[in-house]
Amino acid sequence: MQMKFTLALSPNDSLHGVMGLRILVALFVLLLPSRIMAAEMTFAERLGWQADDMVIIIHAEDAGMAHAANRGVLEVLEKGVATSFGIMMPCPWVPAFAKQLKDRPNLDTGVHLTFNSEWEGYRWGPLAGKSTVPGLVDSEGCFWRTVPLVTNSATADEVELEIRAQIERAEKLGMTITHLDSHMGALLARSDYFERLVKVGIEKKIPIAAAGGHLTHASQENPAAAETQKKFASQLWNAGLPVIDDTHNGSYEWEPSQKKQRFTTFLHRLKPGITQIAFHPALPTDEFRLITPAHQSRLSDTILLNDPEIRKLISDRGIILTTWKELKERRAKASPLN
Repeated sequence: MQMKFTLALSPNDSLHGVMGLRILVALFVLLLPSRIMAAEMTFAERLGWQADDMVIIIHAEDAGMAHAANRGVLEVLEKGVATSFGIMMPCPWVPAFAKQLKDRPNLDTGVHLTFNSEWEGYRWGPLAGKSTVPGLVDSEGCFWRTVPLVTNSATADEVELEIRAQIERAEKLGMTITHLDSHMGALLARSDYFERLVKVGIEKKIPIAAAGGHLTHASQENPAAAETQKKFASQLWNAGLPVIDDTHNGSYEWEPSQKKQRFTTFLHRLKPGITQIAFHPALPTDEFRLITPAHQSRLSDTILLNDPEIRKLISDRGIILTTWKELKERRAKASPLN
């Protein structure tokens, strides 16, 4: 940014007044640009990329939920453009997926911390135990179906106990955890919940999928959640964990027939910095179609992320694909925030 200043003097200006004004202008010129630069610097820049680099994490969510979800997630990681995934530790198909991960040690493996069981006839509950975290369960002994029901019932202490239980299960199954994020955004719905997630992430040195940059999409989708993330960005960064610039979680609402167009528009409008965009791929089975009415949407995510035209667009636009593992490695070489 280039700034120009003009100093106009009248014959009646005193020498001391002019000198004082010149000193103030000089200080303004020296200090203001550095503050503007600091405010405008993306977290991608702080991690070593260039100012105009567009960097994305394409995140495949809900592994472990069902066999169909496991198949879809692996499909887009191995054949498509997905770079990272999250696994729902309380769900019944986690052990099967954990065995598959043993032959794929380089995958970017996140724990998709789960505090909701949203489907009608296919449900799961807390790993910490119902009696230990009673505020997290409904009358069926399963997680609440909606986020507001969680926030109205569960304490931050209960949330922290369940965060730790889900991480512990991943560790016992031999997973190398590269990051933590929140299923349905439950841990972003209350600041004290997110504070506990930050606490555990810093303690265990596991990155959290938190954005603190321009927050273009995050602010549009959920202003309160965006503000919560930004509030803890400096603490996470200065604890040695990477922070990204934005998150996009709205693709679940895209109509299957519109997904390619919507994702193409997203990629064309992508801002410099690091943005994570979430998808929910699956290769539906007969059972999966009974689990969720969103089975067609999840199939379309798999098709979309495997589309060679999407891969070509990413390449043509010079968009950089990354992982949480790479971000943590880059953060180790970066400087703390002032």
